Amino acid sequence: MDITKYTRPARKLLPLKKCGAVIVAAGTASRMGGIDKVMAKIKGQPMIQRTVRQFQNCDAISEIVIVTREDLIVPIKNLCKDMDKVTAVVCGGKSRQESVHLGLNALSDKVKLAAVHDGARPLITWQVIDRVVRAANSYGAAAPAIPVKDTIKVVTGGVVESTPDRAMLRAVQTPQVFDFDLLRGALKKAELEGAQVTDDCSAVELMGMSVKIVEGDERNIKVTTPMDLKIAEMLLEEMQ
Repeated sequence: MDITKYTRPARKLLPLKKCGAVIVAAGTASRMGGIDKVMAKIKGQPMIQRTVRQFQNCDAISEIVIVTREDLIVPIKNLCKDMDKVTAVVCGGKSRQESVHLGLNALSDKVKLAAVHDGARPLITWQVIDRVVRAANSYGAAAPAIPVKDTIKVVTGGVVESTPDRAMLRAVQTPQVFDFDLLRGALKKAELEGAQVTDDCSAVELMGMSVKIVEGDERNIKVTTPMDLKIAEMLLEEMQ
């Protein structure tokens, strides 16, 4: 019996497009109590160096642009001089949106996908990066996320308005990866409309695009306070 007619053909995988990473590290770290978190050391290594290294080690990433403060351009270049995927370290803008836009401008014209990552997420793994890039390669927009553990309340004037179904909620992380032209157009639209978006997914959503959510990592925390720095060190010990 010829069984081939009963066999479903394997799904054809799309060729992986070239993906450039924009790592945003241009903030003032106002909640760090005087600590410059970009250069703060985690287990003896500056945070930004540890973050960039994970993108350097991911085969799905072809080039890296770091966006930072003017005073950190030279120090970060020196930290990353052994990472051949780092093609530029540029000065950021007045807002995160502007900094991302400047980072996109510094990528080469070979790039078809753009991954935007918070420089203050040093525990990102190359596995999560790879997973998000491959999802964006298929869907045009993707981000990692984890389930929300706490009960979330919508509050107005100190009074609870509603309680969203926790099963429907996700805490979105970075890197968020998009078709390059889609992201640049979305950021431009948000700027023209004066929309204050909290992440790049929000800008793309304003264009009416859906974002594919993939499995994130609970350890992929964003270092915002001195306590976060201590937590990151403890998590890193477990990961090693």
